[in-house]
Amino acid sequence: MDEVEVVVAHHECATLRVGDVFLKIDADQARTDNEVEAMTLAPVPTPAILWRRPPVLALAALPGASLGRLGEPSPASPAAWVAAGAAVRRLHEAPVPSRQGRAGRGREELTEELDVECEWLVANGVLPPELVARNREVADAALRPWTPAFTHGDLQLAHVFVDGDEVTGIIDWTEAGRGDALYDLATLTLGHDEHLDDVLDGYGADADLDVIRAWWSLRSLLGVRWLIEHGFDAFGPGGEVDVLKAALS
Repeated sequence: MDEVEVVVAHHECATLRVGDVFLKIDADQARTDNEVEAMTLAPVPTPAILWRRPPVLALAALPGASLGRLGEPSPASPAAWVAAGAAVRRLHEAPVPSRQGRAGRGREELTEELDVECEWLVANGVLPPELVARNREVADAALRPWTPAFTHGDLQLAHVFVDGDEVTGIIDWTEAGRGDALYDLATLTLGHDEHLDDVLDGYGADADLDVIRAWWSLRSLLGVRWLIEHGFDAFGPGGEVDVLKAALS
């Protein structure tokens, strides 16, 4: 019998791997509905849906391996990162979904959330006030009007699979929907700014680097408390706190 591997688990959802099958268990079926719809619409490779029996969604494993992990050097070639950028461009050029994704939150909502998180980080002594203040200042550049695109919404490098120099699939579409294209580009390169030029070469379109850097700061400021409360390490080498520290240099 195949061994059961816990890929990720927290109080919202869990993902298990059994052989070549991934089992995603989510109490919020609206998230699963969105994931299935987004994978159906996306013009990029996605995992094959094997079956769905709420609250479980069974997906086939993708060939190859992910671009890497946050905090670790990427094992993928520069050409694979270029291919990832090209895949993201195809996604962003597809017809825009009606549903607002995570990358589509408005300025007012993000500003309120950002201010709450910054206050919490300082009040609880999690991060130095000057580090929070500098990144809050940088993050403001992301809070501007943008043209809606079909966005993934959680395009971590661990969610992009490659085999050699080709993208074999993108996973975890629960946050997909209309949103800011630069959010996806920033998420993909978070903590791996050395591959930003490769991604943009593949993307083949102008991208405001100040906005991408702003999203690095914004996403990291919003993520630290969630990571701590869900048992993850935001302070590990190359992680969110290191991303925030880089904004001081």
